[in-house]
Amino acid sequence: MKTRTLEQNIVSFVVGILFAIGLALSGMTQPQKIINFLDPWNWDPSLLFVMLGAVGVHALSYPLIRRRQSPLLDTKWHVPTRQDLTSRLVLGSALFGIGWGLGGYCPGPGLASLASGDARSFIFVGAMLAGMMLFKKTEPHLRLRE
Repeated sequence: MKTRTLEQNIVSFVVGILFAIGLALSGMTQPQKIINFLDPWNWDPSLLFVMLGAVGVHALSYPLIRRRQSPLLDTKWHVPTRQDLTSRLVLGSALFGIGWGLGGYCPGPGLASLASGDARSFIFVGAMLAGMMLFKKTEPHLRLRE
């Protein structure tokens, strides 16, 4: 595994802060926004607009960025090449969706929500970290290694 440079770490930190600010400004750090998006009787379309904005920016910028020989702070692009569906991918996606729907948080907004001081965000992040540690400890024994 390649060691990251200080520049890469600084850029990652700044991008993460920018992402957190965007999540906070759009209200996506509020679990009720996500839960209302999933509730057909109390539907709040604001998450849809945030997603459409993100997809739009990506659709316009990705082809332009990929014209470069390499990223600004690396020697080559690291784009996944696998296209197969695995049980690991399907199970992980299902767990992510179930957790998102029940808790109203996904990892990014959950971490950004810690700044609010709300106890629910600390419970969510604690549970997320515990789940990550449990997976790391049990993964070598699971038959999901594909």
